[in-house]
Amino acid sequence: MLRGKTNSEIEKLKKSSILVGKTIAEVAKHIKPGVTTIELDKIAETYILDNSALPGFKGYRGFPGTLCISINDVVVHGIPGKSVIKEGDLVSIDCGTIIDGYYGDSAFSFGVEPVSDEVRKLLQRTYNSLYVGIESAKYGNRVGDIGYSIQSYLSPFNYGIVRDLVGHGIGKNMHEKPEVPNYGRRGTGAKLYDGLVICIEPMITLGTSRINIDSEDGWTIRTNDGSFSAHFEHAIAVKKEGTSILSDFTPIQEVENENIYIIKTIDNG
Repeated sequence: MLRGKTNSEIEKLKKSSILVGKTIAEVAKHIKPGVTTIELDKIAETYILDNSALPGFKGYRGFPGTLCISINDVVVHGIPGKSVIKEGDLVSIDCGTIIDGYYGDSAFSFGVEPVSDEVRKLLQRTYNSLYVGIESAKYGNRVGDIGYSIQSYLSPFNYGIVRDLVGHGIGKNMHEKPEVPNYGRRGTGAKLYDGLVICIEPMITLGTSRINIDSEDGWTIRTNDGSFSAHFEHAIAVKKEGTSILSDFTPIQEVENENIYIIKTIDNG
């Protein structure tokens, strides 16, 4: 029988996940045209260390950054460096932390003004699809129910749902079972048991669902057709008495309201 996380473990995972949200918010304060991705990465690393935590991504399987910063056609795993953020960019920030040996993991995508209408809609709908998936993440349901809900919500928009990348369980390891696809059939896949902690993370494109890995750095994953991609991620805990979201977008959305260079995702339905 699979063992769910104890309440104590879930509290540690929540503490780490909340710091991820605060870190992304700190980074979001500095998103504007002209800033480089390595500058944002240094801000995140300093903030995490100042909060007595460790960057969860840095050094993981050799990844060199504290953040994955993925711009436009980069779906995930963008390496911070000399890339300069420009007007009209779609910037996805994925961050991980470790507190007391437990991982936090969350992601948020930003539009840098002025942003095209199709990108605004992509951001809003990808954001919405995350919460549609979370609605199906109930005790006794199955992983396929989550993917089915996300896929069904997005289907009318003809977006690409990336199939080669999925959500995952999380705990003392950043990636644990089960895998959590953003597509699927109802009533199939692993059962959602009491104490299961998973990350749900729709990765959605304006075009194809097919992706490729940069042959030079071995990390950067792009859409095959160059279409823009958005990515939102929450860590959640499934309990018999109800599902709770461990990570928190609130501090990020507070910054969205203050930073004139980025759009307010929640206001663009």
